[in-house]
Amino acid sequence: MRILVVGASGTIGQAVVERLSGRHDIIRAGRSGADVQVDITSEESIRAMYETVGSVDAVISATGGAHFGPLTDLTPELNQIGIDSKLKGQVNLVLLGLESVRDGGSFTLTTGIMMDDPIRQGASAALANGGVKAFVHAAAIEMPRGIRINSVSPNVLIESLEKYGPFFRGFEAVPASRVATAFEKSVEGAQTGQNYEVY
Repeated sequence: MRILVVGASGTIGQAVVERLSGRHDIIRAGRSGADVQVDITSEESIRAMYETVGSVDAVISATGGAHFGPLTDLTPELNQIGIDSKLKGQVNLVLLGLESVRDGGSFTLTTGIMMDDPIRQGASAALANGGVKAFVHAAAIEMPRGIRINSVSPNVLIESLEKYGPFFRGFEAVPASRVATAFEKSVEGAQTGQNYEVY
């Protein structure tokens, strides 16, 4: 398969590329240091990426940012970060990429544990993650040409504990390599409308 991995240089993205590259043709996309450049907060950038890449069998999104901070300090502007990136950015990868994905192909997006298991300072990220999950669940029944859509909801990563560990006290971190297997299941399996939890 020809697979486009958006966010390929990130921790999860790198693990996904490593997991799939042995038997598939991988195109790495990201803000920098990739085969093709993309900013998922920009519709024009997403369109340009698809025009450059051409037809693919699968699109994987291992990207999307959101603001972490106390709810009492959360402003509409800070909340908009997650809406523009994690939520709308990933949704736009689907909406603008439908014609680029071949019949029977797939999209796999990324959510996260805090939408189901809340943490302090994670309300904005939870909102974005929950929106992605709901979109995937509902969009699956309308996807054209046999195209499937799923999402992966990882726990905090072992590789990210130094940065995010204080937010996730009491959570059992998982390795990025294990998270990558959920993307593998989504791309190479037959299910649709699923949110694969890697807890």
